[in-house]
Amino acid sequence: MDLNQTIRCIVKLGGAAITCKHELEKINEENLETVSSQLRQAMNLGSCSNKVIGMDWSKRDGVLDISSSLADFDDQRQFTVDFSRFVVVHGAGSFGHFQASKSGVHKGGLSQPLVKAGFVATRISVTTLNLEIVRALAREGIPSIGMSPYACGWSTSERNVASADLSGVTKAIDSGFIPVLHGDAVFDDRLGCTILSGDVIIRHLAEHLRPEYVVFLTDVSGVYDRPPTDPNAVLLREIAVDEDGKWSVVKPTPQSMNMQVEITVAAHDTTGGMVTKISEAALIAKLGIDVYIVNAATIHSLKALRGELRHNIPDDWLGTVIRFSR
Repeated sequence: MDLNQTIRCIVKLGGAAITCKHELEKINEENLETVSSQLRQAMNLGSCSNKVIGMDWSKRDGVLDISSSLADFDDQRQFTVDFSRFVVVHGAGSFGHFQASKSGVHKGGLSQPLVKAGFVATRISVTTLNLEIVRALAREGIPSIGMSPYACGWSTSERNVASADLSGVTKAIDSGFIPVLHGDAVFDDRLGCTILSGDVIIRHLAEHLRPEYVVFLTDVSGVYDRPPTDPNAVLLREIAVDEDGKWSVVKPTPQSMNMQVEITVAAHDTTGGMVTKISEAALIAKLGIDVYIVNAATIHSLKALRGELRHNIPDDWLGTVIRFSR
């Protein structure tokens, strides 16, 4: 499972950032297009042509000629597909969560007809979203491969990862592809089944692949001391994680804010929402890997994806960095 070279970055595309979370199974097309473009810019090693060579040759609405991209390959000396090594993991947003919560898949109990049906319905929904994200990345010339955790043999034991064959992921990376994984319905040794969240997948991948940094793209500017809809909410700019896994706010200073951090979880979210995100990010930071939580499709997210924040975070950057307190 060893990689030939190190991974540069693992990116989490938050479900709320790439879908319209209040509309069932609706993609936020504008955000997804911007995020895909930013990922191409971040992955570009400099030897790539500025011309985007599309890799989605399938039929879609509004496009009559699906063979136009093929002409770009006539003279392959004009460009090279040379990207730095990224892994993408996305959440479900308005895909999957509804099906999972209505059927109780996250609680287990495959012997119940409703749960079994929900398992099927959830996987149909999340794999549909995965395909559309892969297509969006492919249109930006990113050689993406959709990889469903269930199909790759991931399973859990009381919701903790019990088995995860990463050989397919590492083979894809070493072959020059960008794996695109997602939150999924999986088998659980104790519960029968559950939902494996994208945040847990990110942490497991970080433990084994050891990227240089990790970026969580969300629908808000970062982690706040209370729900960001609260007018008094304060953006936590830097969080330090201790050796024992406990985390504390470094910026802004504790004296300048109310230290009672309140986190809420949306009623339909079966994966723990921001609570899971912070706890998983803290475990990643404990490995010595910086984690950036930032609003998707902004100049701030582009800086994080490019790795521009690793040595110096400018005062005007909006986001949250979670670091190991060395």
